[in-house]
Amino acid sequence: MENIEIARTLDEVADLLEIRGANPFRVRAYRTAARTVGALERPVPDLLASDPGALEALPGIGADLAGKITDLAKTGRLPLLGQLTRKTPESLVAMLRLPGVGPKRARLIYEKLGVRTLAGLERAARAGTLSTLPGIGPTIEQTILKGLQQDQARGGRFPLAEAEAYVHPLVEALRAAPGVRQVEIAGSMRRRSETVGDVDILVAVSRGSEAADRFVHFADVEEVMAEGPTRCAVRLRSGLQVDLRLVPQASYGAALHYFTGSKAHNIAIRRRGVRRKLKVNEYGVFRGSRRIGGRSEAEVFRAVGLPYIPPELREDRGEIEAAERGALPRLVELTDIRGDLQMHTVYSDGRQALPDMVRACAERGYEYIAITDHTQAVRVAGGMGRAGFRKQAREIERVQKAHATPVILKSAEVDILEDGALDLDEETMAELDLVVVSVHSKFNLTKAQMTRRIVTALKHPRVHVLGHPTGRLLGRREPYPVDMAEIVKVARDYGVLLEVNAQPERLDLSDLHIAMAREAGVKLVISTDAHRTDELRWMAYGVDQARRGWCTASDIANTRDLAGFRALLRK
Repeated sequence: MENIEIARTLDEVADLLEIRGANPFRVRAYRTAARTVGALERPVPDLLASDPGALEALPGIGADLAGKITDLAKTGRLPLLGQLTRKTPESLVAMLRLPGVGPKRARLIYEKLGVRTLAGLERAARAGTLSTLPGIGPTIEQTILKGLQQDQARGGRFPLAEAEAYVHPLVEALRAAPGVRQVEIAGSMRRRSETVGDVDILVAVSRGSEAADRFVHFADVEEVMAEGPTRCAVRLRSGLQVDLRLVPQASYGAALHYFTGSKAHNIAIRRRGVRRKLKVNEYGVFRGSRRIGGRSEAEVFRAVGLPYIPPELREDRGEIEAAERGALPRLVELTDIRGDLQMHTVYSDGRQALPDMVRACAERGYEYIAITDHTQAVRVAGGMGRAGFRKQAREIERVQKAHATPVILKSAEVDILEDGALDLDEETMAELDLVVVSVHSKFNLTKAQMTRRIVTALKHPRVHVLGHPTGRLLGRREPYPVDMAEIVKVARDYGVLLEVNAQPERLDLSDLHIAMAREAGVKLVISTDAHRTDELRWMAYGVDQARRGWCTASDIANTRDLAGFRALLRK
């Protein structure tokens, strides 16, 4: 099993244990293990092959869980999951995906109303019977109903990082196949869209290639949907559909362009071709019957009078007009990032100690970092008050003596309370180098109330950054209602930076909101919100998101050196 599948299995066990009222510490242990495994850079089987005791050395994984994960990696099965599944109605598990429904509410709805399916849950919500149950009022009932509608609309889409984890081993297998010259993932994954419906893989092959055979017989394939000389399609065990396109080298660039761009982008490029009496398709660029380009994407763009357009911009949102004017931005790159400005340690809900996080950031070559543990309002995260932050500050000073770089900024992720007040006293905030503020509760406020709440916080003179500004969790929780145009305006007027949270389940801000902020002149920061060292690699997803919002390095505050970054904090 791939790491992402092991993590999903452990999360399912945690869900089922919670539904059945198991010990909270046991539930949390499985969730911690799921997050740890999901963040690992090395596949679990490789880790075990080099060191059989490696799992037990990971934070939050003891001998018992290490044994279960080892069995999962080797056999693909976990007997405990089977036992719990047989004892738990399937509808209860399905309900857990919905906002407003936790394990306790799912069981209450099942037992009191006899709801057995999501369709039955929708009927109960529309009839108003959910709100008759204790702890479920009309507001939560409407939240559940909206969540059901959104769940249906999402269909079978996967978060980008999850889809990538499933597809990466398949791509590596194809690269090793005889007769394969080039392999590239195309489609929405190459455009770095935040969710992926299916995946297109493009392969330039020579005669006698074994790519198609290797593709359809890959170990993770559950169903072969099509098999032919130029196209194969499979469904993986995860449910993700993957299409393979096999093309000659002469058509590779044209096919890569065709299968990467959005439908609207491709139509616009073909229209430009028609005006030049050219035909542009996946086989090449043709004048009459003569091919005049198509070996590379640059040839395709050049044929229609344009410079190369980065994949992330190919959405028909003005990129063609900008290219025509010579006004395409030089997009920010991962190597431009000089520091990570949100991460957590064992002082709150992080899983590793402060020195571990600092060492890992030093290995990444960062010039500066911010340690942003939670304040007290986030009880489940074990947040701190004044004494806790002062104790942490003393440790930061000790650790800093051992590390010339990165410079460790004393920071906090301060909760924005319902009325817009901040969950940390003025004196403690005055001692911090960086104050990040975020919303972690009361998501059911009206749009006006939530906007007022956040605006009040942004106007506080100690606030530097608004963390994960819309509160969304991809596939699990929609953004809370908020007037982003107003938030952007206030952030600009009060010198507050907006965060692009790189956690794969957040990617918050969205690409459209990033573009809105950039056009308004608001500076952004890209942060991982890492809770362990392996999660620091998520910075790449934040950079992808910023690129989709047309950001250059100058738009991102943490591409500056420390002196330049500090200058931005002087509000």
